[in-house]
Amino acid sequence: MEPAHPEKWHPYKHTEQCATNAYGTIEFQGGPHPSKAQYIRLSSLDTRQENVLTLLIKHWGLDLPKLLITVHGGILNFDLQPKLKRVFRKGLLKAARTTGAWIVTNGTNTGVTRHVGDAISDRTTKARNKVVAIGIAPWGIVENKEDLVGRDIVVPYHCVSSTKTNTSVLNSNHSYFLLPDNGTVGKYGGEILFRKKFERYIAQQKISIGNDFRGHGVPVICVVLEGGANTIRSVLEYVTDTPPVPVVVCDGSGRAADLLAFTHKYTMEDGTMAESLRDQLILTIQRTFQYTQEQAEKLFIELMLCVKKRELITVFRMGDREESKDIDLAILTALLKGTTENAIDQLNLALTWDRVDIARSHIFVYGQEWPEGALEVAMMDALINDRVDFVKLLLENGVSMHTFLTIPRLEDLYNSRQGPSNTLRYLVRDIKKHVPSNYRYTLIDIGSVLQHLMGGGFRASYCRKRFRQKYVALKQTASQSEFKGTSVGNIVTSIPHLVNTKQAEELFPYPFHDLMIWAVLMKRQKMALFMWQHGEEALAKALLAGQLYAAMAHEADQDDLEIELSQEFRNYANEFLKLSLELLEHCYKIDDDYTQQLLTYELKNFSEQTCLGLAVIANHRPFIAHTCCQVLLNDLWIGGLRMRKNTSLKVILGILFPPYILALDFKSKEELQLMPQTMEEHMDELEDAASVANVSISSYSEDQDYNYQEDLVSDTPNLGLNAPNGGSPTRENGSFQMANGSNSCQAGVTGSSAGGLDDPIIFSHMPFKKKKSPLRMGKRVYEFYNAPVTKFWAHAIGYMIFLVLFCYVILERLQPDPSWPELYIYAFVFTMGLEKIRQVSSQMFSKEYLHLILGKNVSFDRDSKILI
Repeated sequence: MEPAHPEKWHPYKHTEQCATNAYGTIEFQGGPHPSKAQYIRLSSLDTRQENVLTLLIKHWGLDLPKLLITVHGGILNFDLQPKLKRVFRKGLLKAARTTGAWIVTNGTNTGVTRHVGDAISDRTTKARNKVVAIGIAPWGIVENKEDLVGRDIVVPYHCVSSTKTNTSVLNSNHSYFLLPDNGTVGKYGGEILFRKKFERYIAQQKISIGNDFRGHGVPVICVVLEGGANTIRSVLEYVTDTPPVPVVVCDGSGRAADLLAFTHKYTMEDGTMAESLRDQLILTIQRTFQYTQEQAEKLFIELMLCVKKRELITVFRMGDREESKDIDLAILTALLKGTTENAIDQLNLALTWDRVDIARSHIFVYGQEWPEGALEVAMMDALINDRVDFVKLLLENGVSMHTFLTIPRLEDLYNSRQGPSNTLRYLVRDIKKHVPSNYRYTLIDIGSVLQHLMGGGFRASYCRKRFRQKYVALKQTASQSEFKGTSVGNIVTSIPHLVNTKQAEELFPYPFHDLMIWAVLMKRQKMALFMWQHGEEALAKALLAGQLYAAMAHEADQDDLEIELSQEFRNYANEFLKLSLELLEHCYKIDDDYTQQLLTYELKNFSEQTCLGLAVIANHRPFIAHTCCQVLLNDLWIGGLRMRKNTSLKVILGILFPPYILALDFKSKEELQLMPQTMEEHMDELEDAASVANVSISSYSEDQDYNYQEDLVSDTPNLGLNAPNGGSPTRENGSFQMANGSNSCQAGVTGSSAGGLDDPIIFSHMPFKKKKSPLRMGKRVYEFYNAPVTKFWAHAIGYMIFLVLFCYVILERLQPDPSWPELYIYAFVFTMGLEKIRQVSSQMFSKEYLHLILGKNVSFDRDSKILI
């Protein structure tokens, strides 16, 4: 006997739980190449969302999203305007691809999901793989679901449009499918609760930029395209949820989206609508959904409740505004408006999404005030995550690299695990044989790596005694205050004695130089090029970067790393060396004299090397072969002489017949002051010039590595070539003061502005800019015998005499007493041996080591260094 009132079927009562028996890989057939997707059948009632997230991240290999885009709309197929379809596809994919977002749909090949799938299919295979599209479809409506039953199987699946009314095929452009099952067959709705729980759980996860998890969760946004009454109810749930979810409505897509856009546009500030518009809207609802008057009024109430949260609803209209051309801007700006009013959180979101356009137009607005240190933390994030555009934006908005860069921050950058893979670990192991896996690189290690890569006696600033003393003092202060170097946000407040600008500039006077080296060693080419374009000494920086990359390529070959890695390093090296050659050509066209000074100016920040010396270290032959270098080398070759023809003959006559020296032409004293020369000569001439101009020169010394000669060289006329911040350098003790022209020449050698070298007033105020005066008699004799060409021919003549006398001594019977030819041979061999010892020692030891051995006042001949 059947009961009078049969019990109504309910999922909780009439289903039983069991382990899933359907998961694996779907191979969609029908295309030129089968596309694959992961799938799993699970319970829509009691599946724990943490298990779902573990499946997605641990087993399916997804990264936690930085944005969740949930798309709602019509289930049945509908058409879009061609222009709106094109804009929707482009904008949705751009928003997902640039921000690392997940797109969540209902997964079937119908309605709005079909448009999302078509948007993904428009991309190339590489771009399509970067887009994570997750379909959440009810198990009961999946066509041929019986074929999916099996554990860890591969299932061929044909995406043929179904002739049945209660089933749908899965969309082949989705990569992941969650198929919740509540026991129903052929009915939608079983996935709604599961999808809501899934989105809410994802929103609770802490968003991450690099390895730093921030306090706010993953932002969620709803995009509405067409849709029915259920779509309006979903929008109401989103805007009234806690926390609320912003909604972007595509006006012109039809039905629910158009109704929401109309209501949002014509609702007044007090939440009411004009009576005539209200009646018109209710009538439109009746016609659209075939509703009765009562049903239409209920839906109208829901629409009005939605727009009460109008700040959470953004309507995207074609042609409404200039920015409306891209729906991705509407999506991201809606998130910024709807999720937080905190500018710091908004900046973090834009930085996480890598959308500098959003930050520039909506965050860095006029009148925006920032807490102390907030932009520096953002700068650290931008550097670690290789966000070059954000680094540029932060510099434009007031971040000073001189105050930003500290020792702990720079070490944090070197120890970051973000960004492209690099060979720094192998380079440090070459210096320190036993390096633990969790070893934290120090700047002392980086300095040793630089010296190893540069070779040739190059002394990195991180290895100098002055820097080491401050580094040890910092570490002692850090240990006393229990400072942890990995806590980026507390660096500024934990080290108060390094916060002021003067002390920070003493540690890193050229911060862009240090950051460029960091970018090169970490294989961040775009960042390295950006740092090269900023700051000073661009020509030297380009040569240094080229040599570092070339040495890293050689090390990669020696360590048997991937061939592509060494080739990549060589390409980067060639790019920087090409830039150095182009910059040299540009400077030479503007002013050849100042360019020659630029090539021979000793750079304190580059181990007292010259640009020409760096080019030799980098083996940059096209650079050395440039006309400017050849003219300079020829000028160095003849020294203080002025000759056009028969140079060798005149020099030989001067050697053999010394009175002929008085008949030779020599350069003036002012011209000699501009030539590369020994340090001792340079000091003497500057003292003469200073006495003429009544300028007092006072010497001082900070430590063993900073002596009087280095200080004075840094304040010579060429100081304009490396003045910090493009300013006008001034000696504190009142020796030389450079006025308006110095920064023009400095700008000419930086990558950011190469047009300043044509300023005719550069160095016009210097004391040696006066009438040319001839050399004294004794100075002429000194310059003649000190010229490299004279030394060469004197050595050649002496060697020829040695050969003749040596042959004579060998053939002649030896006498008991040494004859004068024998004495000459002994003296020649002895002096040649001393010269060979000098050459070997100069190659084995750095200049600083020779300073330590021979004393602080030892002078080095720049001519010999360049010509070797």
